[in-house]
Amino acid sequence: MSRDAVKFGRMSKKQRDSLYAEVQKHQQRMQEQRQQQTGEAEALARVYSSSLTNGLSTLNHEIGGTYANGHVIDMPKGQPNAIPGGYYGIDSTQPSPDQSGLDMTGMKQIKQEPIYDLTPVPNLFAYSSYQDSQLAPGVSMGELDRIAQNIIKSHLETCQYTADELQQLAWQTHSYEEVKMYQSKTRDVLWQQCAIQITHAIQYVVEFAKRITGFMELCQNDQILLLKSGCLEVVLVRMCRAFNPLNNTVLFEGKYGGMQIFKALGCDDLVSAVFDFSKSLCSLQLTEEEIALFSAAVLISTDRPWLMEPRKVQKLQEKIYFALQHIMQKNHLDEDALAKLIGRIPTLSALCTLHTEELQAFQQLHPETVNMLFPPLYKELFNPDAASVMPK
Repeated sequence: MSRDAVKFGRMSKKQRDSLYAEVQKHQQRMQEQRQQQTGEAEALARVYSSSLTNGLSTLNHEIGGTYANGHVIDMPKGQPNAIPGGYYGIDSTQPSPDQSGLDMTGMKQIKQEPIYDLTPVPNLFAYSSYQDSQLAPGVSMGELDRIAQNIIKSHLETCQYTADELQQLAWQTHSYEEVKMYQSKTRDVLWQQCAIQITHAIQYVVEFAKRITGFMELCQNDQILLLKSGCLEVVLVRMCRAFNPLNNTVLFEGKYGGMQIFKALGCDDLVSAVFDFSKSLCSLQLTEEEIALFSAAVLISTDRPWLMEPRKVQKLQEKIYFALQHIMQKNHLDEDALAKLIGRIPTLSALCTLHTEELQAFQQLHPETVNMLFPPLYKELFNPDAASVMPK
């Protein structure tokens, strides 16, 4: 196949099938488990949902209610020891989309004036040689175009920093004195600080999910399951936007810093793995559009156990993957770019598992910090105490 053909999306049947092959390969390890769970999935899903009643709760009246035990992350600048706003740092220009945990209500009022004035681009996939008959049954090029437009717009409107803002901050790094200050923090203080920042980022992911066409049409149980199991993975994907691979630094509290600023956390393996993942993802040179669609694909995944309507989730996931494939074939000459990107998904899962293990170890030493000072949403998503009542 010529380079021009790849560039403009002209693909053989083998390439058209490659997306399904990659997704099926990634999901194969879950298939046997799902077959064994078929008879008991509904009952176990009820157990799962019940275990969340005091925390995430369930959505009600078509997302007319709120999740219980929300957490307000609103620390005035003038308050002593206040934690600066924003996931990576000080006051992001994007307002926090949700200040009440996994609150799926009222978010429509967050941005009355869109941050981005995105005029829909007609025929986003006009470069492709795909015909409607070559797509999955019931999927048209027009529908893929609408899905891509929606996801990209949702992503841009729910990022904490614009690309221009990140560019302006790119070479503002923490000084030697500031690095020493972070290293001098006690372990529990820095853990609490990072837990608050992660929770803040997750709230943006919740808003992103709400704006994805089709997500709110999933059953309430599956919405919660997808967010609970995928929100941190999306945060890690988005982190690559604020990662500088040239000096191996990430934006944290208004400036870029290396792994050494997280030394006091006492989990060097986790920090190193997160940095390695960010650098690896940056090496793919993803555009904002690709990050948006990949984030949606990571979030809306049939790999999550205990889904009540997995087929409905799968249909939405397939459309997102097709849209992602189109975008990547337009932007990348490397025919394996999509396979390389999908190949990063198991690493995301491993990072989240490692995060949970490190949290368990930390909680054993500092139970009061976790129970009293960590954001309720963070505890309900990741608290190892909940493991005993969650289905395995």
